[in-house]
Amino acid sequence: MSDAKLTTLCYIEKDHRYLMLHRVKKAHDINRDKYIGVGGHFERGESPEECLLREVREETGLTLLSYRMRGIITFLYGDDIAEYMHLFTADDFAGTLTECDEGDLVWIDKDKVTDLPVWEGDRIFLKLLKEDAPFFMLKLVYDRDDRLTEAVLDGRRL
Repeated sequence: MSDAKLTTLCYIEKDHRYLMLHRVKKAHDINRDKYIGVGGHFERGESPEECLLREVREETGLTLLSYRMRGIITFLYGDDIAEYMHLFTADDFAGTLTECDEGDLVWIDKDKVTDLPVWEGDRIFLKLLKEDAPFFMLKLVYDRDDRLTEAVLDGRRL
């Protein structure tokens, strides 16, 4: 397995909607055609908070004013991708939404997000966010055909 990646993922909330990124602009993208929150990879020396704030600003043009860490997701894909995602939600921000070079930014009703093409495991943590669950640890294992083969929440296999 290659080196693990450290990332942030944020669901920005406004008027009972999440700001979703429809990943349609990159040719070779593991998230191609899926809807995800905004975020990205840590730069050298960054904390999760610094990465969150930078990535949200770069992808959306927005500056987060109120946010909280909700969990850590261990994402394993095939034999060579391991990612540790620091999951956040945000409910206050400043600025004007800008165009993203990774996809289209759209506000989606929180109750309709899981009707969109999302990763199967995302449905698990989106439900936890909706329930305002306390901080959680979630492990999601996918095969190369994008099938979820294992999900472990706070040490318990689902």
